[in-house]
Amino acid sequence: MKLFIISGEASGDLHGSNLVKELLLQKPNIEIKGWGGDLMEKAGVNILKHYRELAFMGFWEVITNIRTISKNFKLCKEQIVDFKPDAIIFIDYPGFNLRMADFCKEHNIPTLYYISPQVWAWKQSRVKKIKKVVDQMYVILPFEKPFYENLGYNVTFVGHPLIDAIEQFRKVALTKEAFLSKHQLNGDKKIIALLPGSRKQEISVKLPIMLSVVEQYPDYQFIIAGAPSQDETFYRSFITNENVDLVMGDTYNLLNNAYAGLVTSGTATLETALFKVPQVVCYKGNALSYHIAKRIIKVKYISLVNLIEDKEVVKELIQNELTKENIDKELKHLLDEEHSKRKKMLSDYNQLIEDCGGVGASQKTASLVLEYLQK
Repeated sequence: MKLFIISGEASGDLHGSNLVKELLLQKPNIEIKGWGGDLMEKAGVNILKHYRELAFMGFWEVITNIRTISKNFKLCKEQIVDFKPDAIIFIDYPGFNLRMADFCKEHNIPTLYYISPQVWAWKQSRVKKIKKVVDQMYVILPFEKPFYENLGYNVTFVGHPLIDAIEQFRKVALTKEAFLSKHQLNGDKKIIALLPGSRKQEISVKLPIMLSVVEQYPDYQFIIAGAPSQDETFYRSFITNENVDLVMGDTYNLLNNAYAGLVTSGTATLETALFKVPQVVCYKGNALSYHIAKRIIKVKYISLVNLIEDKEVVKELIQNELTKENIDKELKHLLDEEHSKRKKMLSDYNQLIEDCGGVGASQKTASLVLEYLQK
């Protein structure tokens, strides 16, 4: 059996790698090629293009890189035709993957989609296309199944794979002493984790704002979570205070030892919640892209934590609200052990974990993929 898998960002690389591990456990002789990152490659995928070459955010960024994007489509189509896979597995990344799904249907290649595009947030019209070009959809957020079913498309809720990823991590997690020693960190201060994202353009915007409050908290250590896709020197160019340090490619150990966090929107908000770290969600993007998105996005929240629970579990500081003063105000509440905001957030996290479906998403999805292909 031959499978081609496409992921276009860091979170997809993580979930794709865990899915691949389960696929190979259940059927070891599968040959898998695709687009992704280091984690998928380590899991057993022959990576033909790395996701760091694909990451274009926002409307303006896509427009200015349209020629590169077109070349990527052409290359991917050629690789799929050359490989002749038994099926394609798409992981999120809808702008690219839905177009590729259309191409694959034209060539009679089964199309399996793991981690739904966020059509519930915007572009609900995409559901019509999904119904035409996606043979099987495996969703990871509890509200996605009724959303799709209300529009006449049957999907399978498999649970959230982050729970699997974190459970696996806990088996190999460093002790606090080992973590501090490995990264030569100060063990006398509680840690505030900074997760500014994985793309250079978002880091450049949000990290300086996150760091603006450092001087207000001399009794804490601020540690930046460095994404593997970026260079260490890039992050260090932002550090001007001795209470700030950097940990490259070790975000889970950082979260496992953090007392609070400043976190960019997206998957990182859910990861932080699953580690039970109180957080402030920080988002600021290109002004043009933001104002266009604001007019078409149909959800009340931007963080997965709030979306899943359908209420404000974590404070979201968005665009002009993301200021030094507002971060300081929210962070003070979360650093106080007895403050009601910290206590309520930690309590809400417990319900969130239950709603996300428990362990087994990767294993369940792998079984469903193989069952479908062996019919």
